[in-house]
Amino acid sequence: MIFQDNIIKEYLKNVYFITGTPCGGKTTISRKLAKKHGIELFDIDEEFDRHREISDEEHQPNMNKAFADADEFFNRSVSEYRNWLVDNSREQLDFVILDLIKKAQDKKVICDCHLTLEMARVITDPSRIVFMLRKPVDLVDEYCNRPDHQVFSDWIHSATDFEKAKATCNETLYSLNKDFYDQVKKSEFSWVERDFNRSVDDTVKMVEEILGL
Repeated sequence: MIFQDNIIKEYLKNVYFITGTPCGGKTTISRKLAKKHGIELFDIDEEFDRHREISDEEHQPNMNKAFADADEFFNRSVSEYRNWLVDNSREQLDFVILDLIKKAQDKKVICDCHLTLEMARVITDPSRIVFMLRKPVDLVDEYCNRPDHQVFSDWIHSATDFEKAKATCNETLYSLNKDFYDQVKKSEFSWVERDFNRSVDDTVKMVEEILGL
């Protein structure tokens, strides 16, 4: 069954989407906004395991792909790794949309997510989404230093050749986001670039103004 874009947008009109590139500030800003305004937060990364449990290998093969260890995971080619990440997001999006329709029937929801420009155009209006951007270079070290990414840190450090795994991951994320970073800036959507000289509260205010919160 395929739903038309206008129907999806109507049912998701109470959802504010915070998306963008890795390490752009999505999680920090979405959590701050949710707490400040008393709005429910829906983090798709936190929902992935639950979505995988109700998925199946026939319809969601990428979500169900198992890896023996970190060596198998990171020893893929950059193109294989990149395509797997893209297909994972595409497969999970169906679960995300249905969850959000249910949650946002009569209340606002903030969704911390990973959306391409094409996905964003299908599910929401430009007034309800902000892309948080950071140049996609040397992301692995920043990921590993964040308390909320310790599972990833432990996983990549368990690789036999950590430096090789790190290089593969950095190159994959760069190849996946380098064009996206520029395309967002030229799109109809609002964006905020990460600035380490700007406070989190000031960034929150910028996003609030864009979303009309």
